[in-house]
Amino acid sequence: MPKMSSTTRRTRPPDGSASGDAAYKDARWRAALRRRLLAWYRRAARNLPWRRTRDPYLIWVSEIMLQQTVVAAAVPYFERFAARFPTIRALADADEEEVLRLWEGLGYYRRARQLHKAARVVRDEHGGQFPRDIAAVRRLPGVGRYTAGAVLSIAFDAPHPILEANTMRLLARLTAYRGDPRSAAGQQFLWSVAELLLPRHGAGTFNQALMELGSQLCTPRNPQCEACPVATLCAARRLGLADVISAAPRRPAIAEVREAAVIVWRGGRVLLARREAGERWAGLWDFPRFPIAEGLNGSLAAELARQVARETGIRIRNLRPFVTLRHSVTRFRITLECHEATYASSGRAAVTGRTLRWVPPAELAGYPLNTTGRKLSRLVSEA
Repeated sequence: MPKMSSTTRRTRPPDGSASGDAAYKDARWRAALRRRLLAWYRRAARNLPWRRTRDPYLIWVSEIMLQQTVVAAAVPYFERFAARFPTIRALADADEEEVLRLWEGLGYYRRARQLHKAARVVRDEHGGQFPRDIAAVRRLPGVGRYTAGAVLSIAFDAPHPILEANTMRLLARLTAYRGDPRSAAGQQFLWSVAELLLPRHGAGTFNQALMELGSQLCTPRNPQCEACPVATLCAARRLGLADVISAAPRRPAIAEVREAAVIVWRGGRVLLARREAGERWAGLWDFPRFPIAEGLNGSLAAELARQVARETGIRIRNLRPFVTLRHSVTRFRITLECHEATYASSGRAAVTGRTLRWVPPAELAGYPLNTTGRKLSRLVSEA
């Protein structure tokens, strides 16, 4: 490790709490880190589809997909999405339902809706060209400081720092930052470090190398310090804090939830309802679905008939069990009790404000559904 002067060995970061080491402020330390990191990245970088392009649109799509999604899961979605919507204009001109259908299974559907909305802003306000001005990029729906910096640095080599989960953990360890990295003070400190480390040229490659190191070696638990190219520069490793600093947060307690879905048949067609803004899975279609209250008094059949009528204006009869599905969403483990029923009559469905559609089972594949809705649709089609 480069020798540091005694005047730079102990200082205080912007938030006022003691960091383990201020070596990152020394230009020789930063030069050594960049050199070692980039040499490692040239050898170890994964061959990912979004790394084979400098198209800001495709890089942007990948960054949105990688929010809350691991790389292995995102790759096939990215490839299908890029094939169907190869340009910003192609995405902007598409119908939202088609966008959601291609996103189906990736989860966090708000990302897809915002990406689609932002593409229309780029088409209408920027002539279909992804803007290079970071302020303009950050005004796009769903684009924050990290995403804007990542796209502009990777696509155009613009000198913008980044800070996301992997780089947050890596920078906290390199500097032995002992505060909460997600707090306002922690974010201020780590953004300042990221900006200080950024090279004058090659910002995009450097940013990708930081993310790669954080995801592949500087992991939340059991970091692979022996294989890390910058281990001798890491204050947390020197102080024996690598397993403590920025470890993975505790997982929240799992809550058990009971829900019901009703497949309503009418003349060989089934009822779908479009999820409205503000609801879970907004924009997607689903079979009528409701929570089952704890300690339900009375008949479940009567309660589901009441819920269907309230939500859709449709009265049902002949309710019978169909299948039970179990799945997890964030911290909830959901038991979904699925039933079939027969259409009886309609009330004033329009007062519900919900879009309804009677769909032949053979056409269900064309509708964007949530994961359990898709499983149900396949079972209905096979019945």
